[in-house]
Amino acid sequence: MHLHFLGICGTFMGSLALLARELGHRVSGSDQHVYPPMSTQLTEAGVDIMNGYEPAHLQPAPDLVIVGNAMSRGNPAVEYMLDHNLPYSSGPEFLRTQVLQNRWVLAVSGTHGKTTTTTMLTWILREAGMAPGYLIGGVPNGFDNSASLGSSDFFVIEADEYDTAFFDKRSKFVHYLPKTLIINNLEYDHADIFPSLADIQRQFHHLMRILPGVGEVIYPAGVEAVDQVLAKGCWSRRAAFGIEGAGEAALWTCSAKSDDCATFTVLHKGKVVAEVQGSMAGRHNMLNGLAAIAAAHHVGILPDVAARALSSFPGVKRRLELIVEQPALRIYDDFAHHPTAIEETLGALRARHPQATITAVIEPRSNTMKQGVHYDRLLPSTAVANAVVWANLDASDWLDTLVLEQGPAAANSQLVCHDQAGILDALSASLANGSSEHIVVLMSNGGFGGLSARLQNDYRQAAQ
Repeated sequence: MHLHFLGICGTFMGSLALLARELGHRVSGSDQHVYPPMSTQLTEAGVDIMNGYEPAHLQPAPDLVIVGNAMSRGNPAVEYMLDHNLPYSSGPEFLRTQVLQNRWVLAVSGTHGKTTTTTMLTWILREAGMAPGYLIGGVPNGFDNSASLGSSDFFVIEADEYDTAFFDKRSKFVHYLPKTLIINNLEYDHADIFPSLADIQRQFHHLMRILPGVGEVIYPAGVEAVDQVLAKGCWSRRAAFGIEGAGEAALWTCSAKSDDCATFTVLHKGKVVAEVQGSMAGRHNMLNGLAAIAAAHHVGILPDVAARALSSFPGVKRRLELIVEQPALRIYDDFAHHPTAIEETLGALRARHPQATITAVIEPRSNTMKQGVHYDRLLPSTAVANAVVWANLDASDWLDTLVLEQGPAAANSQLVCHDQAGILDALSASLANGSSEHIVVLMSNGGFGGLSARLQNDYRQAAQ
């Protein structure tokens, strides 16, 4: 079959296109924003990518159009598809019917950490010899691609609560038929489609209603928003996880053995059962790893086996990915786009580099951020950085106002830039302050105007 994907360079759609290619289909796709690393993966897999959404991209007619959730009525390709009665499907529905049916699905959900935890869990299963299929909403290190069919009954998937398509407003994850479900955390996000946290919780309740009785939900202890979801109804086994001694009893707990939390012990029912050595930095990543170990246990992998695998975990691109390393300078690229994620990521860097001058370059690019929903939480979330450069590339009035109003009272330097040239000038000024160790972290859920590639290229040329 010839499948054409509308919105093919999105993290989910791009990974799904790779699965379709592996199934033997001819795959092409259209997108308005084509940039690495997803575009590189697709091109190398033999997928024909077209720029924009021209009706001509659907001529001659494909056998099936896979419609991404970024598509809406009025899009030229969508209108052509409907006017000419072309067969179409949402991505999640295609995935359910063609890949997930009759498999043991391990789904990773939550507001933060889905990509990292999904990759951790997949890595553990692979290292344990279980040959899982997987679909990861990012580009994992140590893997050939972000998605694969695998060769066993197990399939690991990043389970997003965002809506399915313009014609199916349910969350994507209700299509995934999970047997093992991780709920990492739950906060208000996706303000463009969810009016309140309660609306997001309703979608998680719908997910709980299709989890089988022999399934298991792995969730953080003492998180009110998650407890409220479970109180609405849970017909499956439960396994809470958390920090040792943090309060509410949990089946799985962990205890940091290093300041940056990269090394930690794993406890099951209060008994030490394993130790992870040198995984990803940060309290949030320690908990991500603990959840992955608990999920792996549900499919029969012993904690010490999982911990050994996690100790060699190579990480995920754009999740505190080190892109430039020099004697007095390290530059990281990160996906953080929510105040909680920003705070946790900067905290992990501060723990790892306690004496460094940290400069955070943050682009508030998500739909929720653009609406100013997290207005009062943004500047406080950056407190451990020495300087913050806000990349206001979309010219949002509220961001300029925020820094003007709250910036002078902040404990660190706060600056707004409106283009890449301004950002580069601000970085040059920050790096000229004479510190013996500089850390720069780029934070955006988009391509950042090519800033990451620009910095890598500039420093590579300077080193030659």
